[in-house]
Amino acid sequence: MLTISKSMTLLLLLLLTAGCVVPKYNYFPMRTEISEPPLGTIQIAQVGDNMLRQGHYIEHDALYLFSDTSITWAYTLRQGYYIKKGENEDSEFFLPSNEPEGGQIVKSALADNWQSLQAYKQEQKLCIVTVFNVHGCESNVLFERRKRPVLQSDSFQQTLIYSGKVGNKINVGYREFSNNLARPAFNNAVEYDLTDSKIIGYRGARIEILEATNEFIKYKVIENFNKAQF
Repeated sequence: MLTISKSMTLLLLLLLTAGCVVPKYNYFPMRTEISEPPLGTIQIAQVGDNMLRQGHYIEHDALYLFSDTSITWAYTLRQGYYIKKGENEDSEFFLPSNEPEGGQIVKSALADNWQSLQAYKQEQKLCIVTVFNVHGCESNVLFERRKRPVLQSDSFQQTLIYSGKVGNKINVGYREFSNNLARPAFNNAVEYDLTDSKIIGYRGARIEILEATNEFIKYKVIENFNKAQF
């Protein structure tokens, strides 16, 4: 009887652990630098367009779910973006993105709390991993992997915007964005008289004006903004 009892206990443990998954949190997103247009190239911008843009943002691997999807009886995934947090050999782990287009995981009243969304690498299969490291899955789910800019406290961008021409003077707007939000204290409008010089400058940026009208501007960037200090 003792031998049978041990065998049954072992079988029970195997059944309980067969569906266990431990999410990984080993993913580090990529910092992407912006510097456009390329120096020395001739560009044309319409009124209201960016003439110059420089900065950086954080780009994450993400999963986009095309429609609301049920995972077993207990969980519903809302359409939207889920941001990668880690991976193992067979699958990747995601959490809902904290943005207007972010997805959402909704659980039934009797279901265990969830801790991660699991996506298999070689098939269209999604799973919910609970706080007890048990997962429930659904196959043939319509989703795709994408790159997604994600708001971070150190995201930063500077732009010059063409605002038109009056007489021989052009108007250029300067804008700064931090964490994808405009910084009003760092917004400015500048007027340049092209009679004095065809080279204009602002915060280290130098631009040669080749042609300007009240509809468009033709120009060449000589130098970009000075690097922002944090």
